[in-house]
Amino acid sequence: MKKNNYNRFWRWHFYASLFIMPLLITLTLSGIGYLFYTNVENKMYDHLFFGKSEKAEHLTIDEGIQHATDKFPDYSLSKVIILDDPYNKRLTLTNKDGDQKYVFLDSNNELVGSQNANYTFSNVMRNIHSSLFVGGTVVNYLVELAACWAIFLMISGIYMTFKGKILKKKKEESKRQKNRKWHALLGTIITIPMIIIIFTGLPWSAFMGNFIYSASQNHPSIGTPILQQQPPTSDMSEIPWATRKNEAPTSEHSHAHHGDMGNMPGMLDHEHMLNLEQLMSKVEKEHISKPYSIVYPTSQEGVYTVSKGSNTGVTGLDVSPYDEMTSYFDQYSGKLISKVSYDDYGILAKWFTWGIPLHEGHLFGWPNKLINLTVCLAFLFVIIWGVKTWLSRQRKKTFSPPPKTSHNVSIGFIILMVLLGIVMPLFGISLIVVAIIEVILYLVRRQKTS
Repeated sequence: MKKNNYNRFWRWHFYASLFIMPLLITLTLSGIGYLFYTNVENKMYDHLFFGKSEKAEHLTIDEGIQHATDKFPDYSLSKVIILDDPYNKRLTLTNKDGDQKYVFLDSNNELVGSQNANYTFSNVMRNIHSSLFVGGTVVNYLVELAACWAIFLMISGIYMTFKGKILKKKKEESKRQKNRKWHALLGTIITIPMIIIIFTGLPWSAFMGNFIYSASQNHPSIGTPILQQQPPTSDMSEIPWATRKNEAPTSEHSHAHHGDMGNMPGMLDHEHMLNLEQLMSKVEKEHISKPYSIVYPTSQEGVYTVSKGSNTGVTGLDVSPYDEMTSYFDQYSGKLISKVSYDDYGILAKWFTWGIPLHEGHLFGWPNKLINLTVCLAFLFVIIWGVKTWLSRQRKKTFSPPPKTSHNVSIGFIILMVLLGIVMPLFGISLIVVAIIEVILYLVRRQKTS
């Protein structure tokens, strides 16, 4: 039974790696790219981030916004990002189809230039990493499934390394044994940091991410606090993960019920609404320092949402987890209605507020980036040595899979798979699918032999 158990781990490890290897390589390479997106973008978009307009006239920020929306008449403003010097301000303009442009204003609030949001370096890397740049539910689930099976590869690899005494020194070693030893040694070293990287990335995933967020919202004592107000007015990427789907309060004004403008893709613009210059003055009085983002109300009942996040995905906007906050300002009076900060989070929300920037490599500066880079490169080498080990095992150009196993399954193997399936529900669902396929194949073989 012990040998059978080893062979079963071997076969599952082999076939799982065979099927998800292309995905793992893609996710790792795109992850490395995203790891350094701020450094790349500071160089690549230097003229937009730090450049100045040829015009020297000083405008108010509202006048600068008006010039930007005049230049792109099919777009309307949805958010403004105020960064520390020497960064320029960044406007996000959205059209009716949901397409976005980033427009930059210099210190005089003059127009510097614009970008297509779909093709910035950070967004391209993020879209490849999270959805292979294709998107859709199926692809998002496939990416998450690859991450889950990578956890199994690590655990099964550890089991085989120590059970098979692969690291034990031998007098004479074949080429295959040397490749297998390097594969096992490096895999063992990076198992814990790799599992940490994978798990800290799961909050953004399609299936488990929603599960984690629902748990955080449904249990405020361990997750995020629930603001006892009306439905949210915005759900933007710059709002911190921990408060992204919180219910935001609404503004109170007699004119707030004259018509429904909730279907507009961007900002509201009416005579009773506080302009941005006035809002920024209110923000400053509340001692909210740069950098921060401002999300416009999308209805006449909505509010201005001003936030600071530790995992924004915007160059120059990330802050320490301790400084995270989301505040809501009345769009008519500018009054601060309510505020949620890091101290208000439960333990689950705090964990992922630290975990996501750790995953993205900017929690503690360059050392974080270098550690993540080292782990990612080591993981790629583990894959390479795994392939070399398999190729060196092949004989006479045959497929050479691991040995077959009997139909007896140990209790330990079942318990491990059940536990992994509970911790990673999508992995558990895939196990059920694999089990059904195994049963079907067994019945087909049995019918042929009878």
